[in-house]
Amino acid sequence: MQDLILIVDDDEAVLTMLSKVIRSNGLLPECASSAEEALCLLAAKDYALILMDINLQGMDGFTCVETIRQKGLKTPIIIVSGRLEDYDTLYGLGIGADDYITKPFNPVTLGAKVKALIRRSRSTLPGAESIITAGPFTYNTSTLRLYKNGTEIPLSAKENAMMKLFIDNVNRIFSKDMIYDLIWGEAVIDENAIMVYINRLRQKIEDDPSKPQFIRNVRGVGYRFTI
Repeated sequence: MQDLILIVDDDEAVLTMLSKVIRSNGLLPECASSAEEALCLLAAKDYALILMDINLQGMDGFTCVETIRQKGLKTPIIIVSGRLEDYDTLYGLGIGADDYITKPFNPVTLGAKVKALIRRSRSTLPGAESIITAGPFTYNTSTLRLYKNGTEIPLSAKENAMMKLFIDNVNRIFSKDMIYDLIWGEAVIDENAIMVYINRLRQKIEDDPSKPQFIRNVRGVGYRFTI
């Protein structure tokens, strides 16, 4: 059964575009054009995640997020906004949103954030499955440990985050910009940093790092994790 994602935005074009992003990631979108409509839907259905715009007619997105949390709902929320101010980001996270992404955004980056946040939210539930497997690799989301054929591979914090991104998105291509945004949380300021971490990961997980089987270059684009 597909996970249901609630998209809240009063711009029909944005709703259409976000719905396409959600469907392309194997998820099922449902749209609300106002905060009031969103709250009615949340009272009737369970959603895996909410994409929330800030600038809504009537109740704004921030107030809607606060209302959702006041009702005790722990559904993950990503604020999707055209506002670029740091204050808005900090305020949104402070009142209960789980992430904040600004328009315009890369659809693949948003899709990766959505899937990772859903997986993270479920890994914290009692009895939730905390093991991700991909080929010879096993990743424990509770202990943040990676294993290959049962043998643990020690990773630094950045290597760990990068490996988690790859193992969550097998066969998906990530540009350097996308990797930097998802791991470092900002635009690329040093492309060599990504290459250094990719090479370090290859040294640890590849049978022959000079001929990588798992982390592959996609010429002119970026990298893809294959199994």
